[in-house]
Amino acid sequence: MTLPHGGSGEFDTYQPRSPEFKAAVDALRGLRHDLISDAFAYRPLPPMRVGRGLSGGLPGRVRGYAAWTPHVLITAAGLVAMLIGSSNSNNNNGTATDLLVGVLALAPVLLTMVRPVLAFWVSMAATAITYAVASTAWDEWPWLDGSFACHLMVLTLVAIRTRPRTAAWMWLLTGIYGLLWEGAFSGGHYNSTDTVQLLFVSALALLAVSVWHIRRDAQQTVTAQQTVTAHERSRRTLLEERTTIARELHDVVAHHMSVVAIQAEAAPYRVENPPPELEKAFATIRENAVAALTELRRVLGVVRAEDYEAPDAPQPTLADLDALLANVRDAGLSVDKVLTGAVHELPQGVELSAYRIVQEALSNTLRHAPGASARVEVSYVLGGLGLRMVNGPLPLPSLVKSSPGAGHGITGMRERVSMLNGEMTAGPTDEGGYEVTVFLPVPLPVQFEDGAEA
Repeated sequence: MTLPHGGSGEFDTYQPRSPEFKAAVDALRGLRHDLISDAFAYRPLPPMRVGRGLSGGLPGRVRGYAAWTPHVLITAAGLVAMLIGSSNSNNNNGTATDLLVGVLALAPVLLTMVRPVLAFWVSMAATAITYAVASTAWDEWPWLDGSFACHLMVLTLVAIRTRPRTAAWMWLLTGIYGLLWEGAFSGGHYNSTDTVQLLFVSALALLAVSVWHIRRDAQQTVTAQQTVTAHERSRRTLLEERTTIARELHDVVAHHMSVVAIQAEAAPYRVENPPPELEKAFATIRENAVAALTELRRVLGVVRAEDYEAPDAPQPTLADLDALLANVRDAGLSVDKVLTGAVHELPQGVELSAYRIVQEALSNTLRHAPGASARVEVSYVLGGLGLRMVNGPLPLPSLVKSSPGAGHGITGMRERVSMLNGEMTAGPTDEGGYEVTVFLPVPLPVQFEDGAEA
């Protein structure tokens, strides 16, 4: 396939890259990342987790030492490789050479506890150094007994501490290293028996380690899924319990509020020539009961059935504040309203939250300070809406006792204010009353050049 080149009249040949080429490039990138970029990565071997399995039955002090079992086993493996290397060096150079060969077999094994990838390269280099100082037989190249044991242990330990892809690269490079050096330095006596043996034994070890990795990952996945399932089951049980409570609450409260509304409506007819004040009081009781029942059905009805549809009733706004104040005045609360600033329309969320905050504050006054006077201040200011609800102290002596609430009123108001990024303070006053101050920010409209607002 040919494509024109920049209007010069020439053509460049474009050949799409094959999947095999891309796979080879990705493999080389993986090799560079796993064995070159991470060669000096510091990965200290952490202590073993104790308290489970066999270690759970050990005494406390012994259990602390048991956490270092992997480090002890790796050190023991290194000492075994050192012993094999120093006792089978096949040289006549004395103890110093035997000691050097042993150290060259021990060092890579110990290095796997802190820098596992670097330990592989050190083991490869130690193999060549060991052969140079300790062997005269070409048919043993490059794997003397100590080098054989050391490299086998390093491959296994690094495979345990890294991912299977890294272990596979190490195994492949080990084979290439052994075969190339046997062919280049065997002096015409090419013999790959030691390399083949090492590759075969290490392949079995790496296969076992890979199976262990797969099994461990599967166990972790199952454990994580079980944890999530248990959490979801617990959460679902809690939600179901809350739904049951909400349904029972709806049934109980709805029944009693209905009874209150019916009795309030029928009460004036049970008294001969009732005074107008009594009729008005019963009418107010009935209106409040019906309003509470309607609100309760709207809020809690959603949990009675999955297909429940909330009625499209208009939400209250600050325009309904006078009706709310009239309602609480009929309930016996003396409340004044002070309005400052130019009244203008606010976002629906601000209007509803402001109404609910005032409603909750007045309800708290009725519950906790019956007979006290209250004052509601609404301030339309630049950039927001200010609210201040304050009530005086409880008059003494008071014929009506305060009723304790659930303690969620102030919390609910704070949640509404936080939802709108507002500010709220609540606390007792110096006169013995209680004050709630709220500021709800309202973004200023953007003025365009033509005078329109956005």
